[in-house]
Amino acid sequence: MLANDIINPAPLTSTIEFLTAMVTPALLISATGSLVLSTSTRLGRVIDRVRQLELRLSELIYLENKDDVPLYEKRVEVIVDLLDKVTSRSRILQRALATLYYGLGCFVLTSVTIAVAAFYSTARWVPIPIGVIGIMCLFWGSILMLRETRMATATVNAEMDFTWALAREVAPREVAIKYSRKGRNRGMSLARKKDKDGAKLSDTAEDR
Repeated sequence: MLANDIINPAPLTSTIEFLTAMVTPALLISATGSLVLSTSTRLGRVIDRVRQLELRLSELIYLENKDDVPLYEKRVEVIVDLLDKVTSRSRILQRALATLYYGLGCFVLTSVTIAVAAFYSTARWVPIPIGVIGIMCLFWGSILMLRETRMATATVNAEMDFTWALAREVAPREVAIKYSRKGRNRGMSLARKKDKDGAKLSDTAEDR
């Protein structure tokens, strides 16, 4: 008597296929949960950044001796511009977070419908569109996160441009002339100017 006559592999095979179908949404749920956690952390940091900028702006507005502050008008303009960028980032993060939650719900619903489809053969097509919708939500949430990352880079560049302008304004002339003017398109170039021979000017701070 053969082993196949004693043990029927058909039920075991169907069970393995069912468990495999159940595990696939679980992996997507784990990936989406990681994105939700990172997005929530970024949103919290952006909110803290907005509060810091609001405090700095309030201190500048109610300052009595505005003439004593170097580049006062430029400083206020930069803070307002940063507030605008950070506010846009927070809204994008909120949309991304909502989209990821939608995708998470779709993946959970996919697992439930797979279990239901195991008992009702007529409902086997139901998990497919729900899973596709969840994947599209995950894709759109990733696009929003990429857009927010680019805005974060623009925010840092704008703040560093002002820092360079302030440094060149208040630093002694013999120090300021050693450095080139920085801008958005030259952020990756060397800040240190070179002498006539092409060698980099000495800097004791770099040797430390």
